[in-house]
Amino acid sequence: MIIRILGDGQYNIDSCILDDLNTIDNRIVDHISKGDMKAYKEDLSRMIARIKENGEPLDPTFLEASDIIVPPKDLSFEEARNIFSGRGLIEG
Repeated sequence: MIIRILGDGQYNIDSCILDDLNTIDNRIVDHISKGDMKAYKEDLSRMIARIKENGEPLDPTFLEASDIIVPPKDLSFEEARNIFSGRGLIEG
C-alpha cells in the first residue's frame, strides 16, 4: 500500500499497520469533533511518525497513485475539519 504524506513523499507500507493507523485516524476525527486542537496535533504527528517508522520511502521520481494521502503535520485545525470527518482518511 502506498501512503503519501503531503510535502514529505510517498511510503510503501505493509497493510499490517493499517489497523494502528486507523485507530489514530479515528481518534483524530474524535478530537476534531470535540474541538481538542492539542490532541489533534499530537495524534497527527503520531500518525506521520508511524508511517515513516514502518514504511519504506519511495524514490521521488516514482509516479504511482497513492492509496491514502495524509496531510502535513502543520495542517491547521480549521483545514483538518474538512479532511478528518466521518470515517476519516482510512476506511475500516
